[in-house]
Amino acid sequence: MPSASDLPARVAARSRSEARIRTDRLGSRLAFIVQCGFGAALAWWAARDLFAHAMPFFAPVTAIITLGMSYGQRVRRAVEVMIGVALGVLIGDLFSHVFGSGVLQLLFVVMVAMAIASLVGAGLVLTIQAGVQAAIITTLVAAPGQAFTRWLDAVIGGSVALVIGVLVPATGLQRPRQQAARVVEEISAILRESATVIRTGDTALAARTLERARASESMLDELRNLTSEGVAVVRLSPFRRRHLPGAQAIADLLEPLDRTIRNLRVLVRRASVGARRHEVVPPAYVDLVQDLAQSCDDIARELHERHQPVSARAGLQRLGERSAAIDPSSGLSGEVMRAQVRSMVVDLLVLTGLPLDEAGSYVPASVRDGDGDELGPADPS
Repeated sequence: MPSASDLPARVAARSRSEARIRTDRLGSRLAFIVQCGFGAALAWWAARDLFAHAMPFFAPVTAIITLGMSYGQRVRRAVEVMIGVALGVLIGDLFSHVFGSGVLQLLFVVMVAMAIASLVGAGLVLTIQAGVQAAIITTLVAAPGQAFTRWLDAVIGGSVALVIGVLVPATGLQRPRQQAARVVEEISAILRESATVIRTGDTALAARTLERARASESMLDELRNLTSEGVAVVRLSPFRRRHLPGAQAIADLLEPLDRTIRNLRVLVRRASVGARRHEVVPPAYVDLVQDLAQSCDDIARELHERHQPVSARAGLQRLGERSAAIDPSSGLSGEVMRAQVRSMVVDLLVLTGLPLDEAGSYVPASVRDGDGDELGPADPS
């Protein structure tokens, strides 16, 4: 147990750690913050100076909301939020212009705005934005001669945000590649924990590892969002079209990564079952899992270095050959895990850029250890 004399040092270390976390958080959001500032200022200037609106409150507000609510899924969500805000403002303006402001008007206009947003196929975010903006408009009565200018201000602000989101995306085009590397690193870490579970029979670790494997799906979902935005940005922005092949290459990683994670979850579940039932898992099978983790590390490193992960192919091909040997002493869980390793080898070879048929050819048919009898198909995918 740490002594009291260590308390100042531990407090100082924790303070430095917290400061570093906060600084990193600010750094990751700095481009987004700058975008919101410029977007608000540009929207205000356009509405006031180009359209001669005396108090264009909704132009900067809509710009900030659109940029903020669409962070991470910029192009699609920017359009959604802009439409939701503009729709709410328009309906609120119409009702307040005809019926004035009051409790009943507020009740009615919020419900109507949200109902219309739902009818046109809006998502939850768009529907909520329509209701919020309708409520604001209804409670803030427009000055004489300013009816419906607030709706135009919302359109101006949303349009400014959309242009900014396309031309200067807050999510850098390298973020999808970095996220893909993090997904592969997580796969590696889960494989190593699974190998430890098999060796030690630690059922508590097995439960945590299984939960971690299930949670890895959220990392893949984030990669899908980032990739979708990246492809949309390079297709829409004339200044970034040259990056389309790179963005598409990362998008092509999604399918093999999805299959890899599915097979990983099966492997982890069988490791948990094997530990709980004290099943025999041959050491050679455990080595397959451990070495597959090393191949994942190699892939992640190359992704971080902005390279296609081709150098990992040799190790994966050797793993495929080794995985063909069946150990007769293995229990059911061990055989299921060996099968999942074989499938993951194919998936990861596809991730390195090989066609599926070619990747499958590097995982030969299973044979019984020592007798050469062939078992099972040559392609485990």
